[in-house]
Amino acid sequence: MLGIVSQAKRVRARMKALAQLNLELAKVEGKQRATALGIVVALAVLAAVFVLYAVGFLFAAAAVVLDEQLALWLSLLVVAVAILLLAAVAGFVAVRYAKKVSGPSETIEETERTIETVRTHA
Repeated sequence: MLGIVSQAKRVRARMKALAQLNLELAKVEGKQRATALGIVVALAVLAAVFVLYAVGFLFAAAAVVLDEQLALWLSLLVVAVAILLLAAVAGFVAVRYAKKVSGPSETIEETERTIETVRTHA
């Protein structure tokens, strides 16, 4: 009888430790997701700022084209295209980080495997 009681206590202690490990895993995963989400937001804002500046340069280029020589408006146009390329790169990187944020939860998968293991060994 004492053997069963001691085994039950050990099982209870292991289950408690397993639950605590799952909580720790969830905390770590949450921090990683929050960091990745912060990067996504920062890069998206950066891309929006670049697009805003590019639109300003495009308007400036259009105004200069009507009034100045070809070399000046062409240089403004080149700058605007370069800013749009920077915005595209920042947007691409933001999308890449966003895919990491929306992935499946490792904690949920680990918890489901743990529950299934406990059920099969009970």
